[in-house]
Amino acid sequence: MDPLNLNPVSSLPSLPDLGQAGGEPAAENTNFSDILKQALQEVDAAQHTAEQEVRNLMTGESTDMHTAILAVQKADVSFQMMMAVRGKLIDAYRTVMQMQM
Repeated sequence: MDPLNLNPVSSLPSLPDLGQAGGEPAAENTNFSDILKQALQEVDAAQHTAEQEVRNLMTGESTDMHTAILAVQKADVSFQMMMAVRGKLIDAYRTVMQMQM
């Protein structure tokens, strides 16, 4: 049993098959903004879980320091990944804006 749900591969949406004729994606349309919103919600949820675990540890409701540390580390890695994606998106935006028409 994985108390922190550390299996990110199973929660990712499947990518469309780009090898089809014409290179068109599958019929299922997923907006990029929806994917970003979902990712932000998952990062937020990880942050709230970490806060709750630390609060439980500090108030004595829980004595499992291992779970609290794992929750904090998961939240930290999620936040770092979100910031890296944000940086790449800003770089891509700047590159597009510098293109000459």
